[in-house]
Amino acid sequence: MKIGILCYPTYGGSGIVATELGMSLANKGYEVHFISSALPARLDITNPNIFFHRVNVQTYPLFQYQPYDIALSSMIYRVVNLYKLDLLHAHYAIPYAYAAFTAKQMLKEDNNDIPLVTTLHGTDITLVGQHPSYKHAVEFSINQSDAITSVSESLKKDTLQFFNIKKEIQVITNFIDNSEFDDCSECQRTQFANPDEKILIHVSNLRPVKRVDEVLQIFKNVEKKVKSKLIIIGEGPDMEKVNQFLEENPELISKIRLLGKVNDLYKILQLSDVFLLPSEQESFGLAALEAMAAYTPVISSNAGGIPEVNIQGETGYLAEIGNVEAMSNYTIKLLSNEELLTQMKKNAKDQAIKFDLKNILPIYEKMYRTTIENFKKELTKV
Repeated sequence: MKIGILCYPTYGGSGIVATELGMSLANKGYEVHFISSALPARLDITNPNIFFHRVNVQTYPLFQYQPYDIALSSMIYRVVNLYKLDLLHAHYAIPYAYAAFTAKQMLKEDNNDIPLVTTLHGTDITLVGQHPSYKHAVEFSINQSDAITSVSESLKKDTLQFFNIKKEIQVITNFIDNSEFDDCSECQRTQFANPDEKILIHVSNLRPVKRVDEVLQIFKNVEKKVKSKLIIIGEGPDMEKVNQFLEENPELISKIRLLGKVNDLYKILQLSDVFLLPSEQESFGLAALEAMAAYTPVISSNAGGIPEVNIQGETGYLAEIGNVEAMSNYTIKLLSNEELLTQMKKNAKDQAIKFDLKNILPIYEKMYRTTIENFKKELTKV
């Protein structure tokens, strides 16, 4: 089977899932073609079954905004024709499902066509998709897909609530390869904290929805009760809030490490005692799942699909969005009880195993086969 994957090349959840899915399929012998504006962050291009096609946008002074969607549709059309792809998988409704539909219309002019799977990841539904400028295009492109998947039950519910979707949405959760989180041979905890200190960690793209200011306030509250350090991984628009916090709290400068983007995230997660995720919205909570795979309990909000991953009182604790006091108290409670912390670390790993790649990949494979079969049946009716 030859599969075209359309995705963002960034470190965000949708890009990571799309990349890991494609590489896993390639490892099983599928031919996988990535179509994106840049090389996806985690993509291993050395795999002989993986192909990367960069979407180049020609700059013209006439255009105030360069027409990326048109260039994307043209590239999809060219790759499908040149490599005889069997299926397209768009990760994110805008622009990928919309551009794929346009490419399909171009293909039909050549008496050709290809089935399209669209995976909904979150902000394409909960944020971007609901804006009046995009809503009708998002709804249209989803309904033009031959198969639709969502990364959580919560996101499926939101999609059906906000859009008039005429097709079934199959929930296929995000996944991780637990084996990547099992080796701690290179972990050096002393690089980040003293033996008598606990380590709190936050990983995100530091957008406002992630509420990094609450991460900082939680840590400030916890540090008063428990000797600890905070690690923040990621870059984004709210880094200025972090810098402002440090200016206002100079006594905490030596206790907070800002690492930016890192490649070997699992090595640092394995050093940590608690993962903080006070997000305003999370369609799934992939970052929380990665933490759990590294035996790290999660203190989070109850936003979106997080409760489907983080189980209250078992793998960590959840609080209402914005309840910094509750999340602070939960963190102090957990870090002050070694027996409880040890048990929750084990519970977190057990929960992560349920979302292992080996359990989720076959679901995608079956969905691909079914989609292609149904697509061919529909073609024979025409």
